[in-house]
Amino acid sequence: MEKDALIQVGGDIEESLKGNYTINVKAIINEAWALTKQSRVSINLGVLFCLFLSGMLFFLVANYFGDVKATVENPQANFAVNILITLLVSPFLVAIEMMGIFHAVGIKTQPKTLFAFLKKGSLVAVCALLSSMLISLGFSLLVFPGLYLLVALSLVLPLVVEKGFTPFKAITVSIKVTRFKWLSIFSVYSILFIGLVISFIPLILLANTSFQIIGGMFFFLSMSYLAPMFYNVKGILYREMFGMKLAIKASDTISQDNIFSA
Repeated sequence: MEKDALIQVGGDIEESLKGNYTINVKAIINEAWALTKQSRVSINLGVLFCLFLSGMLFFLVANYFGDVKATVENPQANFAVNILITLLVSPFLVAIEMMGIFHAVGIKTQPKTLFAFLKKGSLVAVCALLSSMLISLGFSLLVFPGLYLLVALSLVLPLVVEKGFTPFKAITVSIKVTRFKWLSIFSVYSILFIGLVISFIPLILLANTSFQIIGGMFFFLSMSYLAPMFYNVKGILYREMFGMKLAIKASDTISQDNIFSA
């Protein structure tokens, strides 16, 4: 009888901690676009769910503080909203990030994947909160420290659920690994940001005109591609830097139930 086998797909953490990995900006963008054309539904549904949940939490806090205007103008209310959204939405956001990683290693995803990592929700929430605090601290000092940490910690949450790292270890490893190719990683994200800016242009130019609906349609159509592409890009980056262990059954099929090394 043939036995199941574990294979390593992509990079290796030990090697990446030494800087032994490659980030090809053009290749990553091209691969992410190809993946996005094949699989958009699961990620888009996940993003919509997170937006809906964030909106619900915001209005709950706004109702507590009086109204939306009072919440926006109240620093304490803003802080409460940010903390609440970070803690409660991050377990679902990491699931969307894992969808991108699954796509990058050849695993198909379904909308139910959004709820697959709730058992590690508390650790993810703590990691997300710590990362958010570090990034905010960086931006409070100067723009560059905040921007540096924003990129360096962009892949920290999957390390908690896929590798089983503690929040502190995930943050430490992420910063150590990304320092070698920070500029290349930043370049990848910059291309996506340019795409986001372009998607806003018709919306702004056609606002308050009889063609504003066209601008709105262009924006939402663009986002239906940009959002999944963003997470597919993150998935490819994660694969190249940290890798992922997959369980191959004797029938030569990948088992999604046994893919984690933790």
